[in-house]
Amino acid sequence: MNAFFDKLSPLFNIAARIFMSAIFINAGYGKIGGYAGTQGYMESMGVPGMLLPAVIFVELIGGLALLVGFQTRLAAFLLAGFTLLSAVIFHWDWGNQQQAIAFMKNLAITGGLLMFVQYGAGKFAIDKR
Repeated sequence: MNAFFDKLSPLFNIAARIFMSAIFINAGYGKIGGYAGTQGYMESMGVPGMLLPAVIFVELIGGLALLVGFQTRLAAFLLAGFTLLSAVIFHWDWGNQQQAIAFMKNLAITGGLLMFVQYGAGKFAIDKR
């Protein structure tokens, strides 16, 4: 059974990069369309709204780098830190079940990103060229 999974490993890796990067690309793009609302939410949580362009940059560029496998370990490391920080700032309300679930989701995403930090982009990536 190991040989089966070993043969499919490059496909699993690219699928994981596609799925993981989609979270960040979609979030960054959505923040552009809902700029004022996102900025207001950030400020209501004590985060300066002027940081929103940096947030969008991290999500879009980090997500795209992860997608194509460019500087994958660095991109995944930065996205992991960003995701963990976002969990603590925006989802640390254990009395609210939705926020507790969002916090745990961010932890799971951070764990997945740390796997990319450890193992890299895989076979089908710019990093391998």
